[in-house]
Amino acid sequence: MDALYLLLRDEEVNTFLPWFPVKNREETQKFYEQRLADKPYSLAICLKEDDYPIGYIKMDTGESHDFGYALCKEFWHKGIVSEAGRAFISQLKKDGIPYITATHDRKNPKSGGVMRQIGMKYCYSYEEQWQPKNIPVVFRMFQLNFDGQKDRVYQKYWNCYEVHFVETGI
Repeated sequence: MDALYLLLRDEEVNTFLPWFPVKNREETQKFYEQRLADKPYSLAICLKEDDYPIGYIKMDTGESHDFGYALCKEFWHKGIVSEAGRAFISQLKKDGIPYITATHDRKNPKSGGVMRQIGMKYCYSYEEQWQPKNIPVVFRMFQLNFDGQKDRVYQKYWNCYEVHFVETGI
């Protein structure tokens, strides 16, 4: 819980995550219980040398199979999430998950880089009034199909938001 608190309280880490930084350990506990506890695909990312949690990786079990992650900033740009993502994807394939989706804020292209590094493909972009931060955000939606249906694209975000488009050169 201490490691999760350090991650969730960091304003820079939470810039592109859909919540505000936590203020205390009670908020951290509530976050854990609502978003990570008892979820079959919510795992800690740990360093090999000391097994200390430095982030998390997850996939929601709803229809979007939304893939997500967060990492303490001192470990950014070292390939850790990409490595964890590849191992995670291997397990998802074994478990028969048909696909995963992930989105990133267009202002956070490094997150899209992680998605590409683990094999995800850009599908489309859409604009959303992002809650609870209440700011307009253009999200890029990526997908990786595991079941051989290479042309399948998850359409919910495209259909939900009036402003949607395909960017070229992504």
